[in-house]
This record gives sequence, C-alpha cells and structure tokens, in this order.
Amino acid sequence: MNRARGRGEGGAMDDIDRKILNLIQKEFPVTAEPFKEIGAVVGISEDEALERVRRLREEGIIRRIGAVFDPGKLGFVSALCAARVPEEKIRPFVETVNALPGVTHNYRRNNKYNVWFTVIAPSEESLEESLAGVKEKSGIVDILTMRAVRTFKVDASFEL
Repeated sequence: MNRARGRGEGGAMDDIDRKILNLIQKEFPVTAEPFKEIGAVVGISEDEALERVRRLREEGIIRRIGAVFDPGKLGFVSALCAARVPEEKIRPFVETVNALPGVTHNYRRNNKYNVWFTVIAPSEESLEESLAGVKEKSGIVDILTMRAVRTFKVDASFEL
C-alpha cells in the first residue's frame, strides 16, 4: 500500500482515509490548524492529512466541507420553492436562481413542477424580493413557495 497517497489495493480508500472522513463529518476542528488536529487524531502529519483531504476532494468523495447552521435560530427565514419551467427555459432559470445568495439546493424533478430549490433570506421581505426578482428576470411566474411548518433533520453522516 502507498501510505503517502492513502491508497489500498486497487486504489481503494484505506483505514486512515475512513477515519478522516468519519472525523470531519461530525467533529471538524474549528481551530487555526484543523488539519494538524485531524492528523494527530488519526496518527499522521498535518501535511499528509491535508493531502489526503485534497485527494478525496479531487476524487469526488468529498464534495464540500462547511458548517451547517439552523437559519431560524439565526433569525433567517427559508422556503422550499417549486417552479414549472418549460424545457427550453430551464438553463436560464437555473442560472437566475443560482445567482441568489441564499440558495442552498437546486434540482430537477420529474414533475410538472420540474425545478425545486431552497432559499434562505434574512427576512420575509428579503425572501419575497428575491423571489419577485427571479420571476421578473426569468419570466417564470408559476413558482410555489412553501414555508416549513415543522423541521425534520436527518443526520446525513455516514460511518465508514
């Protein structure tokens, strides 16, 4: 096995890669030197920890590393939106939606409401202004806006 690259036989992840992934999913160190701490926990150097995380990102195993906040507890509002977009207007509509600073998800569905997205804003007024802007810029006005009535959080971490 090539320890420096963290590769097992056939290019598979090794135990250290799995330990790193388990750690950063739940306990990413919020310090000046997080990869130094990660390395210490899994028994490797800071440089090797950083290199492994870079490789896992390049390989698409890690898509992003970032904090997850509860928007409501921070005073923000959010909505799930569903839009009915003609096929020929999907690309410009999606580009318009993705230009909003508070969009967290945007995906297609096999439904008459074929583009769904979530958006977070600092106030109801700001949210309404953002959605009005999407309608004006895109010409798509059939957008359902659904506010959360009850929040369900699924732990989307995976023990490796």
